[in-house]
Amino acid sequence: MKQDLIGRFREVNQTFPRTREIIDFKNNGGMVFGWFCTYVPEEIIHAAGGLPIRIVGHSTETELEDGTAYFYVNNCSFSRSCLQLGLRHEYDFLDGIVGGSTCDGARRLFDLWRIYIQTPFHCIMTVPRKYTDRAHDLYNSQVKHFKDLLEEFVDLPITDEALLKSIALFNESRELLRSLYDLRRLDSPPISGAEIMEILNASFRMPKELFNQHLQELLHELQQSDGGRPKPLRIMLVGSVLTNPQFVKSIEDLGAIVVCDELCTSTRYWSDLVVLGNGLPPLQALSRRYLNNFPCARMYPSTERFDRIVALAKAFGVHGVISETIRYCVPYAHDLPLLADHLKQEGLPMLTLDVEHGTPGSGQIQTRVQAFFEMLEARTL
Repeated sequence: MKQDLIGRFREVNQTFPRTREIIDFKNNGGMVFGWFCTYVPEEIIHAAGGLPIRIVGHSTETELEDGTAYFYVNNCSFSRSCLQLGLRHEYDFLDGIVGGSTCDGARRLFDLWRIYIQTPFHCIMTVPRKYTDRAHDLYNSQVKHFKDLLEEFVDLPITDEALLKSIALFNESRELLRSLYDLRRLDSPPISGAEIMEILNASFRMPKELFNQHLQELLHELQQSDGGRPKPLRIMLVGSVLTNPQFVKSIEDLGAIVVCDELCTSTRYWSDLVVLGNGLPPLQALSRRYLNNFPCARMYPSTERFDRIVALAKAFGVHGVISETIRYCVPYAHDLPLLADHLKQEGLPMLTLDVEHGTPGSGQIQTRVQAFFEMLEARTL
């Protein structure tokens, strides 16, 4: 039963970007908008009657001839993989794209998409790197500008009532994912890290209404189970964008279980709720949530992110941390030495892996992971 329920999410991922759910939404007259970055408020798209989906590249490592023809090769393979799919017309059903100026790769990806793929609607948001009052004012103005542009494009007002309904729906999704992660705190989690990644991938590839329904059913099943056989090592994943469950499975096949993570396709995507109240209008509440969410490596000060990583690792009983950094991912590569020092002070060993987007985690990577696990096992004896 569990595998049947997880199979629903796996089917979405295997057929993405042309999943049945997206095509059905489009055929029923709906508009579909792609977003590049977790600093884009999906609720605004949903409140406008649209379907927000995340633009990602191949989940497995592949040739990137088209993407590399337009990008310098020293841009990360994730950005080039996204552009590759766009240039090959895999995202032709999109009515619009929304991006954030969060790193050079993301910014240039938006520009190239706008010029060469020419999706009808496009908006790029300036995202501050700090949490000051001025930064919040700037970001709030960017969110409002995005809302105004979208209202003009769809020719409908985005009301506060519609925003509140969308916020409630997306908050429900975040709460469900939190309940799913709580099961990973158990000594014998009833679900693997690779299976979690299938669910997370589907979370930004299908309507939230349907995703929440499927996840509720899976949670009910998992909460009735006895869990799996305990594994000796509990691992946390941190680093660049990751959408490949096989990479996680290759780690777990070596005798560990991935119990938590800090990725923009995982915890950083869903972790913080939109908090209403204190007289905040819904648009401003959205702005505060998205800027104050679990920080990206680009945000300052870095200690905000480091402290939350340590808190997660301790809450989930982690023995070691694996950092996967996509080559030329500047924010995470520059951040890595500081994070390593921070974790060392907390007594948390870390293995750093330099990878390409979609790598299956075989060969040399498995050899290094195995050696890391042997070191962790020696520490736990």
